[in-house]
Amino acid sequence: MASVVQHGRRRGASKSASSAEEASRMVQPPDLRQVTVLSKAEWLRIQDELNQVNKDKESMREAMKQREALHLQSKEVVKQWSNTIVGQRQKKLEAKKIREQTEEEKRKLTDIEEAKYQEQKRKEAIEKAKKQLYYQTDRVKGLHRALLLTEVLKEREAQIELKQRIKSASKDVDKDFLEMVKTKEDEALRQEQERALQTKLKRQAVAEDLKNQIKDNELAKERQKLEIRKDGEEIQQLQELYQWERRMEEEQKAKQKRNVMQAHLEHLTNRDIIRATDAQKQEAEEERRNIFLSAKQKMMKLRKEKEKELLSEAQMRREQITAKLTVTQQQRVDSEEQRTAKAVAERDIKQAQKQRDEEEKRAAMLESIAAYRERMRQEKEQRDKIRQQDTRDALQAKREADRIFSEKQQLKAQRIREEERKLQDFNATQMAEKSARHHQLKRDEHAFEMKNAEVIAEEENQFQQYSRHIINAAAEAQRNVFPLCNAAREGIGGGLGPNFCGVRPSYLVQDTTGAQMPKYVSSTTQNIKKLHEVVDIEEAKRRLGFTW
Repeated sequence: MASVVQHGRRRGASKSASSAEEASRMVQPPDLRQVTVLSKAEWLRIQDELNQVNKDKESMREAMKQREALHLQSKEVVKQWSNTIVGQRQKKLEAKKIREQTEEEKRKLTDIEEAKYQEQKRKEAIEKAKKQLYYQTDRVKGLHRALLLTEVLKEREAQIELKQRIKSASKDVDKDFLEMVKTKEDEALRQEQERALQTKLKRQAVAEDLKNQIKDNELAKERQKLEIRKDGEEIQQLQELYQWERRMEEEQKAKQKRNVMQAHLEHLTNRDIIRATDAQKQEAEEERRNIFLSAKQKMMKLRKEKEKELLSEAQMRREQITAKLTVTQQQRVDSEEQRTAKAVAERDIKQAQKQRDEEEKRAAMLESIAAYRERMRQEKEQRDKIRQQDTRDALQAKREADRIFSEKQQLKAQRIREEERKLQDFNATQMAEKSARHHQLKRDEHAFEMKNAEVIAEEENQFQQYSRHIINAAAEAQRNVFPLCNAAREGIGGGLGPNFCGVRPSYLVQDTTGAQMPKYVSSTTQNIKKLHEVVDIEEAKRRLGFTW
């Protein structure tokens, strides 16, 4: 047989035919001389079918990936173009953003310049207001009045000099002119007196204000003392209220203990009564049982006696019948004897049956009695168990109640201890807060005094600089600087007294004039002042006789 070279299934050939041929080949023994040659495409198709590879889907997926990559690449390329609608819109947006940023920077600069300008205007207004307020102070007003007085004195000197010149030049001046000059002088003198009177009145008002301030401070201290005393009384009342509540609670505890003890005694009494009642019930039940047993025994005894009587009567009856039968035996025939014997046998059988029935009844009665006794015994045991269980339950309930009561008492005692501790903590906190407030108040007062002293020193320095400037200017203008030097003395208040803690008080005479006392300062007075001066103001008040 020649060798045959078979190629794979041709395109268009039916699968059934090829499958039939393959089946026939599988049935037939293989021929080694027949060789099948497959093409590469066919071999790849078979491999793909074996590996379950779908080339169409793979090609579609690859094509989709390529399209997506091209789409992304085109997007990246188009993104950089400037002649597209999107590119032009992007450029416009970027230009708008840059323009807005530039405008924002310009607005910021304008706002900064405006803020600086407004700040400068505010500073100038504040400086002007400060200067005006400074010019409105009493010391500056006094300095300005002294400056005006120097001008008036200068003017008066000029007028006197002019008057002297006029007088020396022409002594025959008209009297009207002299009277007019005198009138002006009188008017100037009167105005000067009025200004002096107004100055005195202002000083008196300032003195009254200082006195009122001192009284207000003393009243504030008295109110603080009253508040401290009131706080102490409130704490004392709270302590007394706490002691009273504690005593009431202890009395309530004692009363509760007495009630619990009384309830316990009543419980014990009731338990004894219940036990006595149960014992009486048990004795009555035992007595009834004994009565029932004695009645049963009597019945059994009577029944036995009755049975003996019945047996004896039956025996007597049998003997009588036997005697009668022996008497009549000879008179009757054999059939009658047989009938009689049969009747006697039946009667004996009935009698024996009756006796057996009675014995069975008696046995059943005894069994019922035994069963009743057993049932009564079981019921008694059950009642005893129930009573014991009730007793145990009551004891357990009592123990549980005692435990709950003791836990409640412990919780109550713990709560009381917590409340006492909280009250102590609250009192300690209140005392600490009060002490802290007192110390803080002292620190604030000290800080206020220090700050006030600093402010006074700064104002004094500023005033001295300003007064020196005015005095120098007045000296250069050849004015009388004595009023300016008097007004420029150290210490606020404007009085003639000594400088005391930055204040120069005014000492007025005790008469209708109210004039200020002059200042007499010498080494002797300073020595006496140092000798009698005290540091403690309270000691000074007591020494001077003040009671508040």
